[in-house]
Formats: sequence, C-alpha cells, structure tokens
Amino acid sequence: MNRVKKIFKRAERIVIGVIHFPPLIGYPKFPGLDVALQNALKDLRAFERGGVDGIMFENNYDIPHREQVDPGVVAAMTYLGGALRSEMSLPLGVSVLWNDYRAALGIAKVLGLEFVRIPVFVDKVSTDYGVFMGVAREARQYRKHIMADDVAILADVHVKHARLLSKASLETSATRAVAAGADALILTGHRTGVPPDEEEVGRVREAVGRFPIFIGSGVTTGNARSLLKYSNGVIVSTSLKRGGIKSGEINVKSYTQRIDAKKVRTLVSQVKP
Repeated sequence: MNRVKKIFKRAERIVIGVIHFPPLIGYPKFPGLDVALQNALKDLRAFERGGVDGIMFENNYDIPHREQVDPGVVAAMTYLGGALRSEMSLPLGVSVLWNDYRAALGIAKVLGLEFVRIPVFVDKVSTDYGVFMGVAREARQYRKHIMADDVAILADVHVKHARLLSKASLETSATRAVAAGADALILTGHRTGVPPDEEEVGRVREAVGRFPIFIGSGVTTGNARSLLKYSNGVIVSTSLKRGGIKSGEINVKSYTQRIDAKKVRTLVSQVKP
C-alpha cells in the first residue's frame, strides 16, 4: 500500500483543504496569535463540514518568503498546528514557504503530522524571493535524521510562482521526483488560481504510471472533475474562500477571507463518486 492510500484510506478522489495562516511573527501585518488561531479554527470547521479528506496548513501570507524561515515563524506554526491537531482527526500536513523542508519536517515530527509539501524538490527555479535548488536528497536525509520516516513528502514539480532554470521537461522532472523519493507529486499552473494544463497532467500520468498525483492550484467547483481525470486528488483553498478577488493581492484573496463550507461541500460533491 502506498503512503497516500495509507494516509487517506483511499487512493483517488482525495480532497485536501489548505488553511492559510495570516502574516506571522516578524511580519508587519501580524494580527496576533489569538486572531490567527480563531481564523484557522473557523476554516477547519468549514472544511470538516464540507467533507474534505485532509487538511494542510501553510504560512501563505508571510511576504516576502524566505528559504529558511525565522524561528518565530516556526514557533507560531507549531503552536497553531498543534491547536489544529488537537481539534481534528483528519490527516494533517504542513507546508513552510518557500522551501524550508527542515522546518516542515520538524513541525511534522513534533505534532505527529502525516505529510509535508516541498515546493522545490528536484528542479532549480527563480522566484521573487531568490533562486531555489531542489532538496530531495537533503530532505530525505533530514527526515531520516529526525526519525520521521513515516511522514510523507508531497513534492511539487515545475511549481507555480517560479521560473524554471533547469531544462527538464515536466514529465522528466516528475519521473526524477519519483526516483528521488517523493511519496506523491503536485502539479500546478503558473500562479495561484490557475490550474495546470490537462494535457500536461495526462503526459505526467503516462510518465509515472499509477504514482499518486495531486493538482495543487486553480481547482474550482467547475473544473475539479476534469482535473481528476489524470490525478488522484486536489489541494484547494483560494477558490473556496468567501468574497471576491482582492486587487493587488499576490495570493488572489486576503487572509481575512474565510473558507465557505457551502463551497467546500459543492466541490466535494463534484469530486466524490
């Protein structure tokens, strides 16, 4: 049994909802831990009522992102993640942006999380926050070092909000990520709110066979079913938030906009057989 099926008790049509924390400690718009926790719990309840299969939390609004986050951010994410863990029984994961695999795996080990997301696993990319190199070998070694081998790695390939500096095709990067020890692949469009091209997802499916693939951006109630044609599940948050797009917001919507349980329920109904 692969790790994805073991974690989610199913191998396909998996929906992972993402809780976006507000700017955390050290960022000018940090609203305080009490506000951050109350917002996170509201989103958690909405996802649970909507019927998702798992939850991931992320420091999405820590702009600018850093390759290695400050200790205050790690402390805040551990505190908030621990509160979420105590309030739920669904599988729980973490992503520490931009590519801090040590922080992510450390938080996962301490809190008993089931998975982490690593944005740059085998590629080399240029972003607004610097150049990031693939960390597949280092992540596997660190996971072993802290005795967290039961934590699954969901690895992006050709990740959004980045310009690819390596020359590998999407299919090649995907097969490299599989060989490098990823437990699942994540495919995205070029930015938040944009889904990957369905034909490209199909080519990756052909390249990696039955290996687990998640769609990590641009998932909506209108396209979820078609995106699942070649994938095992979706990772979704922005399209499920209340209200409209915020002008000038790199993350499309504000951290003050909460997850809408009705939207979650509608999307889940599109995904589940």
